[in-house]
Amino acid sequence: MSTFSESLWNNNLDIYNFIINDDFIRELSDGFLPEEKFRYYIQQDALYLADFGKALALLAVKATDQSHMLQFLQFAQGAVIVEKALHENYFRLYNITGAPEKMPGCFAYTHFLVSTTAIQPLEVGVAAVLPCFWIYREVGKYILKHAATPNPYQQWIDTYAGDEFDTLVTQMLEITNTLAAQTTDSLRAQMQEVFRFSCRMEWTFWNDAYVLNAWKPV
Repeated sequence: MSTFSESLWNNNLDIYNFIINDDFIRELSDGFLPEEKFRYYIQQDALYLADFGKALALLAVKATDQSHMLQFLQFAQGAVIVEKALHENYFRLYNITGAPEKMPGCFAYTHFLVSTTAIQPLEVGVAAVLPCFWIYREVGKYILKHAATPNPYQQWIDTYAGDEFDTLVTQMLEITNTLAAQTTDSLRAQMQEVFRFSCRMEWTFWNDAYVLNAWKPV
């Protein structure tokens, strides 16, 4: 019998397949992604991370299971520590200073995550943040198998294909399945909806970086 998380993944394989064939991911894997596009991405990702940590903390506040509460707090801390180190390395490498503005994709995605985890039931909030864990792990492992070496983005690849991140994702999937098993059909349907929306936003985030999307002066 398949788990709820397996149904989430199977129902959104079309988006995942679209992502791994996207120009940003393909060129990052080949090592040919222009530095300008990766600089855009890493700056937006640093802004995203701050709000992603807030979303995880909001899940901890809503959790009624003490072990889940502690795990959400650990996820928030782990995400900030691991990814902050990654961002700081690339910021030094590219001599990036100052605080950039959130661009459209980042703004939309972070607003959705924070508002969903704040307003919606715990189960729905968990499903909303899950793609950021799960898709990054799968994309990281996919790229690791196909990446050209040497690769200027090897640290990024190693972070998301690594064992430490893999463990976090596995724990998040276990929580998702537990919550889904204990809730209603109506909430499980909402979990499916927000999961798919976040999957779409994962692609949007990378695509914004590839096309260097910016606010229009209107």
